[in-house]
Amino acid sequence: MAAGAGRGHDGARRLRQGLVLLHEDADVLVVDKSAGLLSIATGTEQERTVYWILAEYLRTRGEKRRPAMVHRLDRDTSGLMVLAKSEEMKKRFMEHWGELVIERRYLALAEGRLAQEGDVGVINLPLGEDAGGRVVAAPGGIPAVTHWEVLRCSGTHTLLALHLDTGRRNQIRAHLAALGHPVSGDAKYHARSDPLKRLALHAETLAFYHPRTSRPLRFTSPVDWHV
Repeated sequence: MAAGAGRGHDGARRLRQGLVLLHEDADVLVVDKSAGLLSIATGTEQERTVYWILAEYLRTRGEKRRPAMVHRLDRDTSGLMVLAKSEEMKKRFMEHWGELVIERRYLALAEGRLAQEGDVGVINLPLGEDAGGRVVAAPGGIPAVTHWEVLRCSGTHTLLALHLDTGRRNQIRAHLAALGHPVSGDAKYHARSDPLKRLALHAETLAFYHPRTSRPLRFTSPVDWHV
């Protein structure tokens, strides 16, 4: 597989607002997003977003096209995203996401000691919204499945690797909060600690088959979080 590393990767192009372009071809863009950067504007928000930065980047290169958002990361989640460079490629991604995506791995620093190092588990809790519109575990909600593995743990925090069977909004955050181990720095889900001074959730690995050529591509954005 072709591989790309994270923010220290040779050949990566640094764009505005801490956005790093790891891969570009005629059909797709792969970027490493910093925490605090919105993927795409919602409602009346006018701030610069991943979408805006990449649209401006393509414009300055003389490409008369705009990026197409295939999936999103929460504003305060950092890490890897893929975008299409045409509606045709977006449609291929959207219609064949399950077959094209090989791996999406997240890292999270959760509060408390969830399990022992090396332990694995599955969170199978449907998700809905509470009265305030926050995504929470809810009987009768939309099915959501998260796989976790303990990488390191201490008496106060657990570093987890997570893979999703489903890609619901705020899925990891809601699932870990439902277990009583919210992501550190996540005030929305009542986390009590903030050791990184940010939401401790990162999209570390993204691997997929190119929607036109079927070539496997794999990208990583390492972080070094201690517990």
